[in-house]
Amino acid sequence: MTRFIAAAAIAAAVLVPASQAVAKVVKFDIVRTESPAFEGRVFGSVGTYDRILARATIAVAPGDAHNSIIVDLDKAPRNAQGLVEAATEVEILRPTNAANGNRRLFYEVLNRGGKLSFALFTDNNPVVNELVKAGDAGNGFLMNRGYTIVWNGWQGDLAPGGGRLALSPPVVPGITGLAREEFVFDNMTNPVSATLSYPAADLDPSHAKLTVREREADERASPSDLSFKYDGEGKVSISRPANFDAGAIYELVYPAKNSKVMGVGFATTRDVVSFLRYEQGDGAGNPLAGRIDKAIGFGLSQSGRYLHDFIYLGFNADEAGRTVFEGAMPHISGGKKTFTNYRFAQPGRSPYQHADMVYPGSEFPFTYPVTTDALTGKTDGLLARCLAANNCPKIIKSDSEIEFYQQRASLVVTDTKGDPIAMPDNVRVYFLSNLQHFALANSKPAATKTCQFLTNPLNAGPSVRALLIAMDAWITNGTEPPKSRYPSRADGTLVPPTKADVGFPSIPGFPYNGTMTKPVLMDFGTMPPTKGKPYPIFLPKTDADGRAVAGVHLPTLEAAAGTHTGWNVRKAGFAEGELCENNGSFVPFAATKEERLKSGDPRLSMEERYPNAGDRAAAIEKAARQLVQDRLLLEDDVKIFTSATN
Repeated sequence: MTRFIAAAAIAAAVLVPASQAVAKVVKFDIVRTESPAFEGRVFGSVGTYDRILARATIAVAPGDAHNSIIVDLDKAPRNAQGLVEAATEVEILRPTNAANGNRRLFYEVLNRGGKLSFALFTDNNPVVNELVKAGDAGNGFLMNRGYTIVWNGWQGDLAPGGGRLALSPPVVPGITGLAREEFVFDNMTNPVSATLSYPAADLDPSHAKLTVREREADERASPSDLSFKYDGEGKVSISRPANFDAGAIYELVYPAKNSKVMGVGFATTRDVVSFLRYEQGDGAGNPLAGRIDKAIGFGLSQSGRYLHDFIYLGFNADEAGRTVFEGAMPHISGGKKTFTNYRFAQPGRSPYQHADMVYPGSEFPFTYPVTTDALTGKTDGLLARCLAANNCPKIIKSDSEIEFYQQRASLVVTDTKGDPIAMPDNVRVYFLSNLQHFALANSKPAATKTCQFLTNPLNAGPSVRALLIAMDAWITNGTEPPKSRYPSRADGTLVPPTKADVGFPSIPGFPYNGTMTKPVLMDFGTMPPTKGKPYPIFLPKTDADGRAVAGVHLPTLEAAAGTHTGWNVRKAGFAEGELCENNGSFVPFAATKEERLKSGDPRLSMEERYPNAGDRAAAIEKAARQLVQDRLLLEDDVKIFTSATN
């Protein structure tokens, strides 16, 4: 039976004197311990796990060079010692028997409070945030291998509930300024209510400006039948104009107050991980004392972009200069960062082709090595600070196809003149060919409300599991991971964004026009920000089936049953033809030659590709075995593909 152990039963709230806690966790309060967790499920030779829920308070010195980069930290309220405090919720999964752990801390950066990476590694479908039942551990991948798993809240604007872990950042008193909201409602409700990221400092609508445009590239318009009113400080009600569909973009610029020091979220990750790694004691204060030798940080999408910022802003060392992560694995993050370390920050925003295009988070530098921006003359790189401090982690980066269409991924491997660049020795980059941004395990092609085509079911879980094992070996004994597999200008697999150059097939009813996000130099000194000169951008070259030439081909892509793309487009009534956010597409092959000729489909039919029973299954198994040999698929995951039917 699971034992629920209240913090008071094992230890009072643990107070760590600031003078002794170099990691600056000044209080670590264990709220509850569940032992064993997952209803007593046993994970191979590792055994059972404990689940620990805690609350950590950090205190950071505004004048310390490790913290001075945090925007508005110097304006935040301070405690009696002159430090700025923030509180974060923490969750830990650890082997019940410490001797059975692998001494590795796997830290997942939460995605808008969600444990998406955990779902990716354990094949959970749907995503589970409250990890209580035996089935919530999915396939048990991380636990079977003895990892200690840690999460903490870092995003300071999330609504409570749903198992999300909260951060309580400081609020900057007495500061007002302009904030900007973009809303794409994807419905025709009129009037429609919308929540503001920050409370309005002035409730006079004439002191704000509301505009609408059908597409992101259109001019902003203020038709006479467009208006809004405040519903208190935190909401607005928008009366929508005629002649705009459900996918129209509404932009509100308004005077705001109560800006939060969102950048302190980077310090919470740094200090919590450092505390758990290095703080000594009998385990009552630090529940991981003496258990951890190495740490790996993993982030998916928003949280992968967070890892880019974490490294770029210099947070991979604590205030004592000790390393936080030996390895970092940003997944599906492209060439972007986050809108976090800013006044009136909105960490949930991500610049896309149809929405949020002019929010911060996607400006130079786009990649790891230090380069010079051809448009501004600025020299910088995501690794610039850690190179100077000699604390760069090993990096394994993996992207799907949509990152090239939506998230500036080509700028990871080109400079801002469009020329190819080489990755540093501590970086590997992998293109998971033809995957959409995120698909859960055991997904099927599905229709959505706003997208024209069925979604792409290919799942990245098998790939990232293999890459984690490669990362572990890299940071443990120096065994280098497989060579990078990413499109490149140097070998012709990264090409200009035209149909002719990309080589995408002319599939009946599935038009291809190369719609993509086109990054430009932004001027954030204006409100709204203004666009300047464009950066060069490229796309992966495809074969006659629309399959990317470069990258890691999953076995069910190598022996496919249709064309998989990372991108999809919006349907009529929802800004038709614009990219459909992070969704991919799946277009099945015709069953017979007669069927494909009748429709004019240039792609070979299933009967032409696999004329004999078992042909496709044999091709899938051959591809899987090759990936195992290449260390890009684990032997345990071969069965996922050999039993697949599409």
